[in-house]
Amino acid sequence: MNKPATPTRDRIVAAANKLFYDEGIRSVSVDAVAQKAGVTKRTLYYHFKSKDDLITAYLEGRDQPNLTLFKKWFDDQMGTLPYKVQAVFENLARSARHPKWRGCGFLRTSAELANMPGHPAMKIGAAHKKKFEAWLLAEFEAARLQDAALLARHVALLLDGSFATVLLHRDPAYMEAAGLAAHKLVSAAKRDVKPKARPRPVSSG
Repeated sequence: MNKPATPTRDRIVAAANKLFYDEGIRSVSVDAVAQKAGVTKRTLYYHFKSKDDLITAYLEGRDQPNLTLFKKWFDDQMGTLPYKVQAVFENLARSARHPKWRGCGFLRTSAELANMPGHPAMKIGAAHKKKFEAWLLAEFEAARLQDAALLARHVALLLDGSFATVLLHRDPAYMEAAGLAAHKLVSAAKRDVKPKARPRPVSSG
């Protein structure tokens, strides 16, 4: 069971978040995290049993804030549903232009732990991606789009594909192109929506 949040624990997680995201989980030692947090190694191990626990807490700390940000970008876009979906990609492309952008922390961590599929952090990453897909599914179902589950998966694939491609080429235009593709997919699904059948008037005779 995780220890309850404390100012010291939060400071350690914040330090891990900075270092792991910037440099990767393999290259950052526990000593470096402790030094960044301004605590002793013994204090760090009081709050976290191992580096693996610290990696898991790092991703747990990114889960809800990331999802909340995606939803904010979606809700802030005043256009129709295709534009709202595209807005997530457009805002991510804007973030990717920042010199300190390092891609998706969940995907990068999963790549570093590819030979450890049972690692707790892998489960956190998979759950995060499923939450994003489930959120899209709920939005598409509310709009009564056809094949909403498959559409949500297609958009999720476009998002993660764009994360990887932009990280490789350092060109956010790929993310904008993925957003345009998502816009077209959602627009096509919207056009396929069949109107509800109107009830026939009841004869009074």
